[in-house]
Parts: sequence; structure tokens; C-alpha cells
Amino acid sequence: MGEQFAGKVVLVTGGACGIGRAIVERLASRGASVVIADILQKEGERVAAVARKAGAEARFVRADMREAADIRALVRETVAAYGRLDCAVNNAGVEHGLQALAEVGEEDWDRIQDINLRGVWLCMKHELPQMVRQGQGSIVNLASTAGLVGMPLLGPYAASKHGVVGLTRTAAVEYGRMGVRVNAVCPSFIRTEMFERSLTGRPDLAEKLVKNSPMRRLGEPGEVAEGVLWLCSDAASFVNGHQLTVDGGMTAQ
Repeated sequence: MGEQFAGKVVLVTGGACGIGRAIVERLASRGASVVIADILQKEGERVAAVARKAGAEARFVRADMREAADIRALVRETVAAYGRLDCAVNNAGVEHGLQALAEVGEEDWDRIQDINLRGVWLCMKHELPQMVRQGQGSIVNLASTAGLVGMPLLGPYAASKHGVVGLTRTAAVEYGRMGVRVNAVCPSFIRTEMFERSLTGRPDLAEKLVKNSPMRRLGEPGEVAEGVLWLCSDAASFVNGHQLTVDGGMTAQ
């Protein structure tokens, strides 16, 4: 397990905090060379430094998922530095305040779709050709249980994550014959900075979510990271176009 990703080059977007940071930490501990992309420069550099301290090769690249040029340069820099791209974890995403659909502003809608959906598409647009040239690769997109079921008051977010699931399935069918696997991970409510921000003005919400969870608790970033690493790894060599739920049984109810 300690050298599970030895010799592998992995790109993680949104790797400066939350689930992304947990993914980077586990990849570093298992021998991967990791490229961390985020708009949070200080936090991203800090995560890269921690990964290097753990003995991994790691670097931070500032990239905005709304900017096609940033994403193109990110993939090019990764390949220029390491000569290949074995795995990509398209994790970067943002949340919004709780609102009924008719109350959502157009700017909020556009921001969520630009980062959560268009950003994932742009990442795959530049990751896939490199993996096809190599004849192999694994992409894991971070969706959500909000991409599988309806989520009241989370319309823009749910729409973006349903879109990520659709992109994942389509890419899996198109590129599987070329040696590239594309899967998604769908977490439920995970104890992250993003989740804490979503509770603004609703201090009772976390307690309600815990009460409604079959496991009576929130998930932890590391639990999602383990699912991501499995899908990236050779252990999942025949898994393609799958949506792995990491939700404590929430969608089983």
C-alpha cells in the first residue's frame, strides 16, 4: 500500500483544502508525484510542502477553473515536468447559499456552472488527449450525491453535479477503448471548509443532517479520498463509467 502509486504522476485540482487536500496527502504517502492546482496560492504551496516533507515529489500550480488558458497551461506544465499524466482528479468546485430555484440569481447560476461543470469539462478536454497518447490513464471527477438525486435549495449545485456525472459516463464510453478510464465519486455531506460555509445562517442544519444519516454522522475528507485513490489505482482496472457513492447510506433510503 505504501508504494501503491510509485512512479505515477497525478494531477489534483482544488487540492489546497478539504477533500482535495486529503487526496493529495494520501497520494503523497503512497509514492505519487503530485501536481496541486488551485486559486488559493498560500494554502496550495503549504499542501505541496507537506507532501514533499512526506517524501513525495510535489508542486503547486495556480489555476482558475474558469480560465481555459489556465487549465491548458496546467496540463502542459505537468507533462513538461514529468513526461506523462497517469491520473487526474478533477475535484475543484464551489458551493452557494441555500435558495429555492426561483430565487437564484443569474450570476450565482453562471458561477456554479462555470467552475463545477465547465471547469471539469475543460480539465478533461486537455487531460484526455495526453492519456490517449500514452495509451492509458485514469480520471476521477468529484461529483456529489446532489448529482444523483434532487437536493432542495441546492438547484444550481445539483444541476452542475448531475452534469459532471453525465460527462463522466460519456467520456468513459468514448475513451475506454483507448485505455482511459473515467469515473466519478459522489460524496454526501462531508466535514470540510465548504460544508461549514454552507451552514451560514443555519446552525441547526448539521444536526438535522446527522439525524437523517443512516450512520448518524457526517463523512470525513479522508473517507472520500480513499474512494478516489481506489478508482485511480490499478485495483480498479475494470471499473469505468462508475459513480461511487461515499454517503454513509444516504441515497439508500
